[in-house]
Amino acid sequence: MLHQSLFVFDIETIPDTDAVFNLTGSVERDAVKLREELEEYHLNLTDGKNGFPRQPFHKVVAVSFLEADIHRNDDGTESYNLKTVGSGNKDNEKEIVKGFFDYLQRIKPRLVSYNGRSFDLPVMKYRAMAHGVPAKWYYGAGDKWNSYSSRYSADWHCDLLEVLSDFGASARVKLNEACSIMGFPGKFGVDGSKVAEMYDAGQKEEIKQYCETDVLNTYLVFLRTMQHQGKITTISYNKSVADVVSFIESESPEKPYLAEFLEEWGKACNNKFMLDEDV
Repeated sequence: MLHQSLFVFDIETIPDTDAVFNLTGSVERDAVKLREELEEYHLNLTDGKNGFPRQPFHKVVAVSFLEADIHRNDDGTESYNLKTVGSGNKDNEKEIVKGFFDYLQRIKPRLVSYNGRSFDLPVMKYRAMAHGVPAKWYYGAGDKWNSYSSRYSADWHCDLLEVLSDFGASARVKLNEACSIMGFPGKFGVDGSKVAEMYDAGQKEEIKQYCETDVLNTYLVFLRTMQHQGKITTISYNKSVADVVSFIESESPEKPYLAEFLEEWGKACNNKFMLDEDV
């Protein structure tokens, strides 16, 4: 299947405290203490190594995305035309999850993520099942070797964490680490560990803003990966980067956090946003 669009996505979650009652038999009602119980459960499960909840125990509070059109050139390379960067406008988890799968069915994109195959999509699947949201098309698309569920089918789902590590042959580095050597801003001001605290404080829009900057970072790493692999030319890479800069500049009056992203990007790359085209 020749996908016509890229869908770069990221999700933000908080621990699912509602599940703790069934999981541990807890009678606690305070959300903070329930999160501590969930962490303790996972610490016990991993002999004290990791208190981070496994995929089913995350409640989705935001999905952000970047959409770009895919153009196929006569020389076999691709180029991309940025369309939009945004977030879902629903606050109810069931509506967030349903909207995600419904939109994928409608546009049938190539997915791009960073650790999306191991975390984001499993979370979305578990939460869809928790709410009884069907996603039949997602599982029926493609074939045995080329589909959203096929681990090695990067044309359907390019999980950059997998691609950059050669599917675990080398270290799986964090998005922020990859950004740091490529001259991209990475995380600034907020990271995933602060999302629950922000959610408790009613900062839902700020969570979406943080999520959108992660999506932009992911797209920039994707572009550099495609340029390195020769799937896009350096000229196309620079055009795509220029599109991102133009988009940010046009949206910044309404979205000041994008201006902050651009400022941090300039610092990270010493204001050299483009690659030399004679490389």
